[in-house]
Amino acid sequence: MFFRLVLILAALCITACAQTKSSEPAQRRAVFDELPPAKTFSARRGAPSSRSNAALAQDFLELSFQLERGQRLPVFTRFEGPIKVAVASPAPSTLDRDLKDLLARLRKEARVPITIAKRGERAQIVIQAIPDAALKRAVPQAACFVAPNVSGWKDYKRTRNRARSKVDWAKLTTRDRVTVILPADISPQEIRSCLHEEIAQALGPLNDLYRLPDSVFNDDDFHIVLTGFDMLMLRATYDKSLKSGMSRDQVAKRLPGIFNRINPRGRRGNAEIATNTPKQWLTAINGAQSMRTSLSRRAALAAQAVKIAKRQGWQDNRLAFSLYVEGKILARTNAAAATRRFTEADELYTAFYGKSVHLAQTATQLSALALSAGQPVRALSHVDAGLAAAKKAQNAAAYSTLLMIKAEALDMLGRKSNAGAARLDSLAWGRYGFGSPENINKRLSKIRSLAPKA
Repeated sequence: MFFRLVLILAALCITACAQTKSSEPAQRRAVFDELPPAKTFSARRGAPSSRSNAALAQDFLELSFQLERGQRLPVFTRFEGPIKVAVASPAPSTLDRDLKDLLARLRKEARVPITIAKRGERAQIVIQAIPDAALKRAVPQAACFVAPNVSGWKDYKRTRNRARSKVDWAKLTTRDRVTVILPADISPQEIRSCLHEEIAQALGPLNDLYRLPDSVFNDDDFHIVLTGFDMLMLRATYDKSLKSGMSRDQVAKRLPGIFNRINPRGRRGNAEIATNTPKQWLTAINGAQSMRTSLSRRAALAAQAVKIAKRQGWQDNRLAFSLYVEGKILARTNAAAATRRFTEADELYTAFYGKSVHLAQTATQLSALALSAGQPVRALSHVDAGLAAAKKAQNAAAYSTLLMIKAEALDMLGRKSNAGAARLDSLAWGRYGFGSPENINKRLSKIRSLAPKA
């Protein structure tokens, strides 16, 4: 999964650029040279999936027998036997703890036999962090990625240049060696997200589905740690009834028994099966998010995605996400229209999934727009909903951003003491979410520039 956590809001950027002036008072441009200790979320078990086992079986087949670009996979593959993980040196300081937490969850929740390799022990999965610039030169479209049949970055580059078919997932009949490549110079949260997504794909599903509301196997990037659904997919992947080399039909015949055994609650779930996603919608939604496309073209593609979603009669993540994407584009030119789209998306996410992690994103957008419109009370109401969702998502970057917006709104209301406390707390969460003091202060400056100047 090519993952890039995008949290810099279109509304923030455009509004900030429009309002920031060189004569801005020094205290509003102030940065923090000394930051409080970092705050992080502790690892916790994913919430159980509420879907039926019949729906889960469909999801499993679509995730496991197709690549993201649409290519069909001829056979089912996984690691056979214990899985050892090694980290190449040097590695970012936060990687070790987050990796250990992830592997512990995989053993407990997904029953995957995965552990850290001992010194000198052969590793099935190698994790290597390299400079982001080096990664971008080799694989421009990737933020982090996973490749089969190689052990490390040098092996990947050598194999890709000399025997490209060896790093083609469609050629596999089983999994023996896999390398996860991620940037070394990104925030701790982005490193953790890369670990969760790429190790999950190293172990199991290789596809992403926009219709999934509770999974990292979704290109909307709203989920950044493995969910209960994801653990179910991985547990089924390593069930004793399956083995590498099986055809799609062979796996399909075994899935009902597998899910009934590992997920008894799913026997009573809603049996509704999801509809297919037409290529036209995928082309529109992906094009609308491409920064290489002109703004006017992106706006047209976003509107088309919304139109297709409504015509399909979807009552799921695809409709809400279409509206969300259109809102981000409209925020650059029409704040009122953007607010309407974000509100629609927020209401749909709530109707479909309750107080879900999606609200962290819609609340951030809506609170930023309210702040820039000089509506601090409205901004605070969105922030309160968003903070709960960001905590549920274990998204420190979103949590920090929302606290920064809260601080500005409180300042506008004259509640200086409360504003200072919120701002200080935002910096602590920003240490994990954004990484460097420079990145934290850039975000803080963007948020501060939103509030109308006195």
